[in-house]
This record gives sequence, structure tokens and C-alpha cells, in this order.
Amino acid sequence: MPRLDYPHPTTDGIVAESLQLDYDLAIVGGGIIGNTLAVALQNSGLRVVSIESQAQSESVSKSRAYVLSMLSGQIFDGLGIWKQVLPQVTQFSQIQISDADYAGVVKMYPQDLGTDTLGYAASHEVLLTALQTKLAMAENTTVLCPAQVVAVDYQDTGAEITIYTPDSDAHTKIRASLVIAADGAKSSLRSQAGIETSGWNYWQSCITATIKPEKSHQNVAYERFWYAGPIGVLPLADGRCQVVWTVPHQQAEELRDLPVSDFLHQLEHCTGGLLGKLELDSQRWLFPVKLMQSKQYIAPRLALIGDAAHCCHPVAGQGMNLGIRDAVALAEVLIAAHQAGEDIGSNAVLTRYAKWRSPENWVILAFTDFLDRVFSTRILPIVIIRRIGLFLLDRIPVFKYLALRLMTGLAGKIPQVAR
Repeated sequence: MPRLDYPHPTTDGIVAESLQLDYDLAIVGGGIIGNTLAVALQNSGLRVVSIESQAQSESVSKSRAYVLSMLSGQIFDGLGIWKQVLPQVTQFSQIQISDADYAGVVKMYPQDLGTDTLGYAASHEVLLTALQTKLAMAENTTVLCPAQVVAVDYQDTGAEITIYTPDSDAHTKIRASLVIAADGAKSSLRSQAGIETSGWNYWQSCITATIKPEKSHQNVAYERFWYAGPIGVLPLADGRCQVVWTVPHQQAEELRDLPVSDFLHQLEHCTGGLLGKLELDSQRWLFPVKLMQSKQYIAPRLALIGDAAHCCHPVAGQGMNLGIRDAVALAEVLIAAHQAGEDIGSNAVLTRYAKWRSPENWVILAFTDFLDRVFSTRILPIVIIRRIGLFLLDRIPVFKYLALRLMTGLAGKIPQVAR
């Protein structure tokens, strides 16, 4: 596990006018995205502090699973954790896409992309544990956990961060050239910096749960669109499945509160009986769905990554992958700047990161929004058009190839660590 220690002002830091730095950068948020950035910087020569408000036992215990794109797998391989992760994830042997009561099913196979797999499903615990284990060996990184950022004073040459550590009931001040906001969709750092966002709340909420299917999932990932919203079924490594079911808010609350037998009956209907009888294997979690893009990814001495920068609809499982790409893209920019002797917290350096990631993220946000709006409706002309689209997607190989390139993350700029 990462070491838990507390910083002391150093005398060999980078001195710039009145602000003497304890660290080159401070990552606020020790989840999967924040830790991915820290691991990506482990051999950079930069001094890093990772600040996480939750105890590690609490942060790894979330009962969630994520779609990992092929590019995310390549990134984790480049970071040196994939050998630990891969035996505990499911590799998609097939993706099936269907539309409500329409008989046609689009089946996508690895050969459609010319690869060995189409992606992966991995649990939160597996990913975060692997990152924490790797980070524990990083000599350039200090981990403060649990610790809360109370205030940040941004100055011309760096930032002074006030941290509260509940275990010692003490406040500590540290100084860094750059602060990274990896503190989620409700990022306090983004708000405090006055960075505005654009986007909207959807009319839908999402129900997630883990199920045990009667039939083997055979490593097939399902995305089934219904008029109320999409339902995704991810195959997990232990034979279970993660369900991500999006419906209007009131219906989501009703599904969450239904007796288990009634919930499973509706779920079996919506999955078309593909997995046979189902058994609920977890709590049912509910969260609202929104699209959000920060109007700026950077501010003086601050950069946003992951959900602090953007959020998208869960259809097609793109959200976590965008954050992973943010983290390694920022790491690549910072390492290059450090090697060139530049100030890593300068606007010139941070602008390179923003110009890389913001446009690519907009593409995915627009793609997921388009899918949800086109498929979550009964308007007949739209229903006809989308079913013609599925028909063509199933029969024209180049359409499958292009769709898979986008879904797997291979259509954008590939970070060095994944090459």
C-alpha cells in the first residue's frame, strides 16, 4: 500500500521569488484518475504529492465495474500494472447492440477491428488496488491519506495548499508549482477557481447493480437500447455481470425500491432473456446522469482531469476512459516541459494539455449524447432512421471498423505510454 507520511518544508526545492516549493505538483483526488497520473509521473523526476480525503480501505471498496477501452489497456500496460490487472478482468469476445423490440442485432467481433479483443470490464477495486500498489514503489511520490484540502492560495510562482489531516487533527501547509484537480464531478477546486461549465442534466437516472446470470455471459458485452434509455450489461471475470440501466428519474427510483423479484423480472425482460434467470448480487445504486464540459481545463497553476473536467452519458462506457487519457496526456505534457527546463505550472505548458484533450473529449460527449437522444425516443421517423442505421452498421464492414475505432479510443491521439 502507498506510504502515509506528511511533508516537511525542504531547503532543496525550486526557489522562485518568495515561494519555496515542497513539491512540483499536488494531485487532489486519489481515485483511479488521480492515481493514474501519479503512476505516469513516477519516473519523471518531478516531486509529487497525492492528497486523498478517504481512507484507502474505503476508497477501494466501491462495488462498481467499468468498461476499459483497448487504449486504456495499452495505457495501463505502459504504466506497468497490466500484468497484475489482466487476470482479473474480462476481455470482450463480442459486443452485441440491439434496439428494444427490433429483431435485428448488431454483433461486433475482434476481427472487425483486426485485434484480439474489443475491450475489457474491470472492477473498481482491481484497478485502484493495482495503481496503489504501483504507487507505493514510487520514490518521488508522497501520499497523504486521509487528508482534506481546506484552501488553496494561487500565486504567480506556485500554490500554497492548506491540508487538514483528521488522524492528527492538524492543519499543514504545503507548496507546489501546480495543482491537479482530480476531485470528481463536484470538484471544489474547479468551483473555487471560478471555472464555469457547460452542459445539462438529462431527464434520466442510472441504476447500477451486480447480478449472477443463470447462463454464462461468454464474455459478451451487451448494449440494448430501450425507449426509456439504454441498458448495458458488462461481463465480469467471476461469471457475474454489471448492469448499467438508464431510465427517467421517477422510473429509476421505482426500480431501486421494487421488491427484488419484481426488479429481476423487469430486468430479465429488458435483457431479452439472453442470460436466463437472474439473481441480484449487490445493492441497487442510483445516480443522476448529466453532460458537463468545463469551459476551461486550466487556470493559473491549476489543471483539471477526469470528471472534474467533464462528464458524459454512461452509454457505451466512455467516461472512465476519457479520464485515463486525460491523466496520461497531462503527464506526457508535464514530463516534456520538465525535461526542457520549463515551468510546468505555466500557462504555456498547461495550454498544450487543454488543446489536446478538450476537443477529443467534446467528440465523445457529443457521440454519447447523440446515441442517448436518438435511441431513447418513440418518435417514428427517428425510430426508422436508427434501425436503418443499425442495419447498415451490421452489414458494412467499414462502418463497424470506424465505430469500433471511436469506441475503443484508437481514433484519437495516442499517448506515448500506449505506443
